[in-house]
Amino acid sequence: MDEFEAWARGRTASLSRAAYLLTGDLQRAEDLVQETLIRVAGHWRRISRSGEPDAYARTVLHRLAVDSWRRQRARPTEVSAEHPELGVAGPDVERRLLVREALLRLTPRQRAVLVLRYLDDLTEVQTAAVLGCSPNTVKSQARQALARLRDLAPDLLAELEVR
Repeated sequence: MDEFEAWARGRTASLSRAAYLLTGDLQRAEDLVQETLIRVAGHWRRISRSGEPDAYARTVLHRLAVDSWRRQRARPTEVSAEHPELGVAGPDVERRLLVREALLRLTPRQRAVLVLRYLDDLTEVQTAAVLGCSPNTVKSQARQALARLRDLAPDLLAELEVR
């Protein structure tokens, strides 16, 4: 279990960042990461032998997020007023908050595609495997999401062009 604990310590920040961008809520993101780690721990022997614990964890994280979206489809998503980025010093805080707000304007599927492709830096094929869809679906969702961001958040584009 020492191997799992070391892996979990090294991946928790990345999983937390992805979960937060997917949910828009700090507490739901923390719950999502904890549930992901519990599931990974339960299958650690098999996962560690395959050599792909990160891929398995991302898949679990995103599937749990999708399950959560399905359960909450009837009620609107409320965004937490807590911003984990506010505790981080640096010049990029405003930009990160702007990106967060823009991502929350996308559909959950579009948000997941952008987080996986551009935050986790997965290929289209890897993203498709995590989301359980085809690479062409990933391409079209990414294209639609980026177009929607251009329409919904021109302030984001202006902010990114300045830097």
